[in-house]
Amino acid sequence: MAHLQERLAAEELGELGVRAEFRAGAVAVTGTVPSARCRETVLRLAREELAGLTVHTDVVVAETARPDHAEELW
Repeated sequence: MAHLQERLAAEELGELGVRAEFRAGAVAVTGTVPSARCRETVLRLAREELAGLTVHTDVVVAETARPDHAEELW
């Protein structure tokens, strides 16, 4: 898991908002990333570094698009 964290921080991602932890005999990879491309890279690195282990992922993409309508406040 340390190798995964190092690669996430060192690669072009510089992604420090993603965590990998042992939970109930498996590895949980969680966090928020800025784009779908970044998410795919994180998942690829996790598969490479954690090969042979059970891995559960919950890596979500932050919504950065503008709202499509005004918010109504009551």
